[in-house]
Amino acid sequence: MSVYLRAALGLLPLGSRPGELPDRTAARTGVVVDRDRLARYDRVCGFRLSDALPATYPHVLGFGVALDLMTDRAFPFPAVGLLHVANRIEVLRPLTADDRLDLSVRAVDLRDHPRGRQFDLETTVSSGGAIAWRSWSTYLRRERGPGRSGTGDAPELPAPSARWRLAPDLGPEYAAVSGDHNPIHTSWLGARAFGFGAPIAHGMWTLARCLAAMAGRLPATGMITAEFRRPVPLSGTVAFGTDLRTFAVTDPRTGKPLLTGSVTPAR
Repeated sequence: MSVYLRAALGLLPLGSRPGELPDRTAARTGVVVDRDRLARYDRVCGFRLSDALPATYPHVLGFGVALDLMTDRAFPFPAVGLLHVANRIEVLRPLTADDRLDLSVRAVDLRDHPRGRQFDLETTVSSGGAIAWRSWSTYLRRERGPGRSGTGDAPELPAPSARWRLAPDLGPEYAAVSGDHNPIHTSWLGARAFGFGAPIAHGMWTLARCLAAMAGRLPATGMITAEFRRPVPLSGTVAFGTDLRTFAVTDPRTGKPLLTGSVTPAR
């Protein structure tokens, strides 16, 4: 059974779920980077074609492992309907397509949130026996109350310096290279079923597009953080700005932040 069928079946009332995160680590070893897939990812996200892995690419490599974990009946929430609200990436050393990788994913830090419950998926990528990359993807399970996905007030935003027009087929294109076929990104019916007026961009595409816009000016190692504050509708235009320490994607009409992020070099 495919993980996507398992994810859909997770919405059915097939018995109670546990109230806590599973004490389990999902893993995949000896992963080899598919250069053709990497090149397609680079093109979709705006990176220069290279054997160097963008800081966001290991997230793609670990996504299937994460989905295996989240579609298990031992997981407390159905995977479908979870909102990806924030991401932290720590690059300990740059990776390339020549590296053979070991991936592990575990769910940690289940906590209350004004709109429901949150947890982090901690993904670790090792090469040659040493950790090279880590990330913490924060997901929200909505249970009560209206409000936005982001947490806290938006910081002072850098001035916009570019505008991007998002193609209507961006959702399916990114899904094809990332493996994330969540219907809120790929179809009108799927988006409307979950309360969106139109398909929305993947949060990790938006973050990757920001990093691509800063390519050549980012530190080789360090911490990248992002908050996905509001949905980014496809077939629309967004504004991007950065001062190389912070970056933001905003609605060009209202100035409201859709994504905010920061870059901190390693010490």
